[in-house]
Amino acid sequence: MRRFTCQSCGSEVYYRSGFCVTCGHRLGFLSEQLTMTALEPEDDGWRALAGPGHWLLCANSAAVACNWLVPADDPTGFCPACDHNRTVPHPDLTSPGVTPTQRRWRDIETAKRQLFWSIYRWKLPHPLWTDESVEGLGFDFLADPKGDVLTGHDNGIITLTLAEADAAELARRRLTMGERYRTLLGHFRHEVGHYYWDILVRDGGRLEEFRSVFGDERPDYGEALKAHYENGPKPDWAQYHISSYAAAHPWEDFAETWAHWTHMVDGLETVQSYGLWAGDKSILIDPYTNPDAQSVIDAWVPYTIALNAANRSMGQPDLYPFVLSRPVEAKLAFINALILGA
Repeated sequence: MRRFTCQSCGSEVYYRSGFCVTCGHRLGFLSEQLTMTALEPEDDGWRALAGPGHWLLCANSAAVACNWLVPADDPTGFCPACDHNRTVPHPDLTSPGVTPTQRRWRDIETAKRQLFWSIYRWKLPHPLWTDESVEGLGFDFLADPKGDVLTGHDNGIITLTLAEADAAELARRRLTMGERYRTLLGHFRHEVGHYYWDILVRDGGRLEEFRSVFGDERPDYGEALKAHYENGPKPDWAQYHISSYAAAHPWEDFAETWAHWTHMVDGLETVQSYGLWAGDKSILIDPYTNPDAQSVIDAWVPYTIALNAANRSMGQPDLYPFVLSRPVEAKLAFINALILGA
C-alpha cells in the first residue's frame, strides 16, 4: 500500500479514510488512478482535487463507509469494488449508531477493498459476475444464524458470512481450525487465489507447470480435506508448504501461497513507502512489478525480522510467524510469474 496526502492541506491520509482529520475535506479513492483525492462539492456531486472529472460517492458510502468514487454518469451508482457484490446484508440505516450487522459488513468491505488494491496494482482481470459470464468474480456476504452456509469459492462466487467479521468468532476459528494467522483480508486473498487458479492456470493452459510445482490436483478434493481435518496435517508439511492447511491438497496449497505472496508484496510496498529500512538486503523495489521473486523475498525477510522484534518488545506475538523453505520460495516464484504473465 502506498502513502497518500490530502491535496488541500498536505496532511497524511489513508486508503480507508473518508475525511481528512486535519482540514475536514471529504476524501475519495480514484480506482483507475490508484490515488486518494480530496473533494470539493460541485453541482450534485464532487470535484476531485487530484485530477479532472465529476464524481459521486459510492452508493454504499453510507451503509459501509465505502470511500471509492464513481463517475457521475455511471448508471449503477456503485464503485468498481462494490459492483462485484451479488448478495449483501440489509442493515437498518434508520437506527441510531452502527448496528452489529452494519459494523460486520463494513469490516468485510474494508478488507475487500484492500484485496482490490492488489488486483488493480497487478492489473489482474476481474470481470463482473453475471448469469452469462463463466469467468466473472462476485461476492455473497450472508447472515448465517444457523451456521449452515459454506464459505469459500465456487465458480467465481466468493461467499463469506458476517460471522467472519466477529472478533470472538474469528478467534474461535483460529483455534479450532489451527489457522492462527486467519484474518478477513487473508481469507479474501485465499479465496480469490482459487478464482485465479481457475482462470489463469486451468483455463490459461498452465496445468502441467502447476503440477510440476504444487503436485497433481486430480486426486479427490473432498477426500483430501476430510483426511486433513480427521488426521491433521502431514508431519513434514513445514518443509514444503507455507501453512499446514496448504498441505491438504494442491488447490489449497496454491490458494494459501497466492494469499501469502499478496501479503508479502503488499507488506513490502507499505514498509518501503514509509521509508523504513531493514538490513543490508533491503533494496527499494516495486514488489508488484518485479519479475525476480527472489529479490522480493530477500527484501521482505529483513523487515519481518525487525517487525517481529518490535512486536515482541510490545508483548505481542510475532507479526510474521513464517519460515520460507526452498520449495515454498519456488511456489511463490510460480505465483509471481503467473500474475505478471496475466
